[in-house]
Amino acid sequence: MSDVSSGEQLPEGAPDDPLTGHAYDGIQEYDNPLPGWWKWLFVASIVISPVYFMFFHGGAEGRSNIDYYDRALAENLELQFAKFGDMSLDRDSLVRFLYTPSGLKIGRIVFKSNCTTCHAADGGGQIGPNLCDENYKNVKNIEDILTVLQKGAGGGAMPAWKTRLSDNQILMVSAYVASLRGSQPAKPKDPEGRVIPPWPEEPVAEAETAEGEE
Repeated sequence: MSDVSSGEQLPEGAPDDPLTGHAYDGIQEYDNPLPGWWKWLFVASIVISPVYFMFFHGGAEGRSNIDYYDRALAENLELQFAKFGDMSLDRDSLVRFLYTPSGLKIGRIVFKSNCTTCHAADGGGQIGPNLCDENYKNVKNIEDILTVLQKGAGGGAMPAWKTRLSDNQILMVSAYVASLRGSQPAKPKDPEGRVIPPWPEEPVAEAETAEGEE
């Protein structure tokens, strides 16, 4: 191709796009703009970005990408526990899952999806009581957590969840609530109720018991 300043004609078959008037190393540059759809897509992404940011990063609890990931992880973990069928809502099962990290992950997601409005995301308490201290209003023993979750408490202030959550979810979230005891929330609510004895210790595995008997 010839230089722009030379006034020579472009070779036959060259594009009809106008030249920019810029040449580098003897090569002329055509004014070939981006397609309209690409420009409008770029404009749309700018317009939508504030809405996207507010919804996923500045909106209500549970809408961030991390929360979506946590829910997907919890669903996958629930599939792993599905092979056991419906679990028993009793003291032994609750104590076992209190010391089962994978079960607590499921309980954490159930808690974040249903309990943060009253108890805060870290369990420190808002409308409902602080779940992280040593004081309890409706719990004397660890199995009472299951009862409170299923039947509610405080004349309906704490709703009954037996018709909203599966037995497995109630067991897991009860274990997670129990695990919050002794943690340090950001803004803990003042203690309510009375101090109760500590939770039972982790059960000794059957294999370890068998080794001890040999």
